[in-house]
Amino acid sequence: MSRILKANRLCSIATVASGNRAHINTAFFAYSPSLELYFLSDPDSLHSRNLSARPSMAMTIFDSRQSWDDPGRGIQLFGTGCKTRGVQAARAERTYAARFPSFARWLRGRSAAERLQAARLRSYAFFQFMPDRVKVLDEAEFGGAVFVVARVIRRGDRADAVRWSSHGTRPRCSFQAMAEPR
Repeated sequence: MSRILKANRLCSIATVASGNRAHINTAFFAYSPSLELYFLSDPDSLHSRNLSARPSMAMTIFDSRQSWDDPGRGIQLFGTGCKTRGVQAARAERTYAARFPSFARWLRGRSAAERLQAARLRSYAFFQFMPDRVKVLDEAEFGGAVFVVARVIRRGDRADAVRWSSHGTRPRCSFQAMAEPR
């Protein structure tokens, strides 16, 4: 799973709009070893307002350039999302800046263009996604059409364990905490 997270920068985010209508958008994401995912967004956007009213969300992460006949690879994540505040917002900013160095450079901007970009970025907010279930397709690793499903067990806001089970032929296994991204 960490290979897929590391190899991809964009995700699709599904939220629930009023009237139980689906809404989807894309965003750049960063992640922590504790499987906290962060994205930066306009707090007035529909998906941000959806999360304020209904925190249920799902996310997909995959390389859209994959060829249909090559082994597939991607992740589906299910859980809850919310706007970050305080310490959580600072953690999100550090995590995001580590993944996207140009973000950190723009925030420290010295040129007029960088200061303008920084002002735009500061009008956005970080959102945290805490998956409680993941579904991984990595056909090169697990075989064709095998989805490995995991339940994320948390203590507080940190992933304590990821309990894997599969839909296919791979046996059930358990891993304690997610490995650091490689």
